[in-house]
Amino acid sequence: MGGYGDASGREPSGGRAVAVVGMACRLPGAPDLEAFWELLREGRDAVTDVPEGRWTLPHPAGGDGAPVADPGTRRGGFLDDVDGFDADFFGISPREAAAMDPQQRLMLELSWEALEDAGVLPGKLRGSRTGVFTGVMADDYATLARRLGPEAVTRHSVTGLHRGLIANRVSFAFGLSGPSMVLDTGQSSSLVAVHTACESLRAGTSTLALAGGVNLNLAAESAVATSRFGALSPDGRCFTFDARANGYVRGEGAGVVVLKPLDRALADGDVVYCVVLGGDVNNDGATDALTRPSAALQAEVVSAAQRAGGVRPADVGYVELHGTGTRLGDPVEAEALGAVFAATRRPGEPLRIGSAKTNVGHLEGAAGIVGFIKAALCVSRAELPPSLHFEHPNPAIAFDTWGLRVQREVEPWPGKGRRVAGISSFGMGGTNCHVVVAEAPPVQAARLVGDQPEDGSVVLPFTAKSVRALRAQAGRLREYLERWPDAAVGEVARTLVTRRTAFEHWAVVAAHDPAQALDALHALAEGSPHTALTTGTAATPPGKLAFLFPGHRPRHTH
Repeated sequence: MGGYGDASGREPSGGRAVAVVGMACRLPGAPDLEAFWELLREGRDAVTDVPEGRWTLPHPAGGDGAPVADPGTRRGGFLDDVDGFDADFFGISPREAAAMDPQQRLMLELSWEALEDAGVLPGKLRGSRTGVFTGVMADDYATLARRLGPEAVTRHSVTGLHRGLIANRVSFAFGLSGPSMVLDTGQSSSLVAVHTACESLRAGTSTLALAGGVNLNLAAESAVATSRFGALSPDGRCFTFDARANGYVRGEGAGVVVLKPLDRALADGDVVYCVVLGGDVNNDGATDALTRPSAALQAEVVSAAQRAGGVRPADVGYVELHGTGTRLGDPVEAEALGAVFAATRRPGEPLRIGSAKTNVGHLEGAAGIVGFIKAALCVSRAELPPSLHFEHPNPAIAFDTWGLRVQREVEPWPGKGRRVAGISSFGMGGTNCHVVVAEAPPVQAARLVGDQPEDGSVVLPFTAKSVRALRAQAGRLREYLERWPDAAVGEVARTLVTRRTAFEHWAVVAAHDPAQALDALHALAEGSPHTALTTGTAATPPGKLAFLFPGHRPRHTH
């Protein structure tokens, strides 16, 4: 079950290797993919105190009561702007947008961003067999809506609050005709969504797939329930595999990846983050209690995923743990990994392990996609960032016997062979998922048509749906060029023209050098004129946008 390719990138009999060609995320302390990688590499903890007014229980007599005071509910990983949404961009009325679960809004935005990251114009997917697979286990916004009573129900309430529509909303907005589903397997939901998407690509029921998960902690009731279940750390941290492990801290956010058959990605010259080699899903079955994990069944799902992908335990250099930091869960997960890997690890070469939950908290239904994106970045960038809050090894974990080592600092990928990683995600009801990813095979890049001008000049054309959005895009582009001063501006220009949707508001920066280009972008972001800047408005709806750059310098207007 679940074979997508082997460790060499070759397709096994009856299987199809799957490439990760685009990614996007919005996480605590990390509004985008690059910020997430920086947060990981720098070893930052994005957990904070609960934002004022976020978690208050309703008073029996009406209105909000006192803030939640249960153990573990005073801290968490939170997004800065959970309310923000450009409804007009997606053609959604203000009233309908207000009735929509913010989880729907966030998945719309990240799906668009992930497709752009993959170089796929969303408009060209209309009518295609593109699948949408979303892991979700919570619907806090529905809880908040119900507090308002029946008089607050509108014609948009059903479509806005129904959890199953989180995936369907993306399919509708982009005109996608492939499978569209929300999967709820508890905390393993979003990794199961990735696995299911790969299976769909393998079977041919999808030609392209958007897979991911979302989790927003909006209602005090969910925080209280998790605390009284006994899952939360009173210290408000995930002490993964540490002796202080006493529960997890909740996190929120979302992630989306774009998946494509590897053969198509190679033929198209796509940038491939990594290749999904195999995966598997099982359940713990009848343990001592409904939520008690099974080391034997966790070990089996890891082994099955490796068999599916043609991978040996000795090939794996890193495993992104489920790693919740609970007294029961950590030793069981460690024992399971030991059963799979211990016999294959040579002295001095333990299996590196870590958990992004120590950085951003446990995103529950979206936890798996966070771990998947982290592992994909590690594999593609050949580095391992630190797992936080590990100071005193848990005495219940036999690290040396089981050949395990928690990653505590930024280091190059261990070993010289092909980079292979595993990702684990386990649901509290026993649904376990493990996926194996590997370094992508060499890809023949598509021919570039935007070479750097010999005279050092910079030409950057871009468009947006509104003047406000155009200014915001100028600001983001300036930040990117400042962060990556060695970026080939010709390739950046090519990307802006060929890999971005053309909208009616446009701008062209035609500068003498990079410094003047940055000044012009800053001016546009601030709404000011600049000699190197030209702006305008195309017909609505816009047709194909073309830019002509003659051999001599154009005149500059503003």
